[in-house]
Amino acid sequence: MLPVTNIATGLVIAFCALRLNGLDLLFDPVGWGLCAAGLLSLQRLGHAFAVARAWALCMVPVSLVAVFAEGVRTDEPIKPVIGIAVTVGGLITVWLIVDALVIRMRSSGDSSQVALLDVLRWAVAGLGGAGLLARYGYGELSPVLLVGWFAALVVLIAVLYRSADRPYLRATP
Repeated sequence: MLPVTNIATGLVIAFCALRLNGLDLLFDPVGWGLCAAGLLSLQRLGHAFAVARAWALCMVPVSLVAVFAEGVRTDEPIKPVIGIAVTVGGLITVWLIVDALVIRMRSSGDSSQVALLDVLRWAVAGLGGAGLLARYGYGELSPVLLVGWFAALVVLIAVLYRSADRPYLRATP
């Protein structure tokens, strides 16, 4: 699989939920691991890929703790802390992944997707941050906010899949 395809698939697994009897079949740590694997392949293309990979690797144990915390009573104070860590870490990781791709696209002279990726990363991070604040009582969680965040994430992942076969985003030995 192409490195950017690994990254996009990892984001799908990390951010989407397919629940069966309360169990999420899309195991988030596997998604972040796929992102890290794709970023490892691209790491030689620039330092930004190494930084994004480090964040994706950090998200593996954080999301693993979140999976185990689902069985903890809801009145435990650790649950909100883990929820914040997962959300903030995920948004920062997405930002860094897109930043690395934008830097590589600009240095390769291909600016066709750069503006779109810039807007999408701001939308995902901004709406995700607003959703996090609203979840903890610092505003109202509007359905428009949720739909906007999800739509931005879906379009971002689609753009990543579409950009995966660009020659300057392929890993060569």
